[in-house]
Amino acid sequence: MGKARLLVVEDDNDISNMLKIYFTGLGYDVDVAPRGMEALEKTHSVLPHLIVLDIMLPDIDGYEVCRRLRQSTRTSHIPVIFLTQKDERSDKLQGLELGADDYITKPFDIEELKLRVQGAIRRSEREALTDPRSGLPAGRLIEEQLRLTIRKNGWAYMDIRINYFDQFKDVYGFVAADDVLRFSAMIMSEVVDEVGSSSDFIGHAGGDNFVIITGADTSDKIRDRLKTRFAEEVQTHYNFMDRQQGFILAANGDNQVEKAPFMTFSIGIVTPKQQSFADIREITELAADVRRQDVPGVMSKD
Repeated sequence: MGKARLLVVEDDNDISNMLKIYFTGLGYDVDVAPRGMEALEKTHSVLPHLIVLDIMLPDIDGYEVCRRLRQSTRTSHIPVIFLTQKDERSDKLQGLELGADDYITKPFDIEELKLRVQGAIRRSEREALTDPRSGLPAGRLIEEQLRLTIRKNGWAYMDIRINYFDQFKDVYGFVAADDVLRFSAMIMSEVVDEVGSSSDFIGHAGGDNFVIITGADTSDKIRDRLKTRFAEEVQTHYNFMDRQQGFILAANGDNQVEKAPFMTFSIGIVTPKQQSFADIREITELAADVRRQDVPGVMSKD
């Protein structure tokens, strides 16, 4: 997997800089937000794997930040560790009631904080709550969201896959491929913000497969915008020579070299208007079938 992303929400520059230097040295990708509203904006833009959240902030407090994170479909799964000078039982209980995963009091032992961060991220991945590369909700959270969705009206389930991703990974390597997965998650978040609503759900089903649960009236717009933006912007992940020739050369299953096009999205959409669904498996299977029909043709062999 790529680097785990931490967001440190702390208005004390000395503490935030110390945490950034320390956790960066351990291989984490660390961002800092000195205010609660900035933390919410950064979290919504690029999902962190964990948030270290101070309670006393200059605008909204950490409790309010945690409450808003837990209320949003897109951020409710992110582990939160409260960092505070308060040590009263009532404060600790309030944080835990809001859904915080842990609580550490200043002055703190940084080695203890490291262990708590590592433990929270491992639990999240072990319980299939998030994908370690994109930070998006994964297996169990996707299933839970689908079970809630199937009881409602006016929804749309979008099955999204990256075409020619395996060929790209074979040529450019897994580090570059993980960058594409994170880039895909970012594009989806931005497009859903632009065209969809704050209650829309984005998940990473595994590998090069993503899902979006949105409204039936916005799914077509999201699909079209996703396809256009991804096809245009993914080219930055290829080197200059490949961009010039418009394809890459990759070996197929028979060890023959083929021309592989640039990556694109295939998207299948399912809504309750198409049929009634008895369980979530019917939704995912039909969406996968629709998505497979959206795969573009393969280029000729070199």
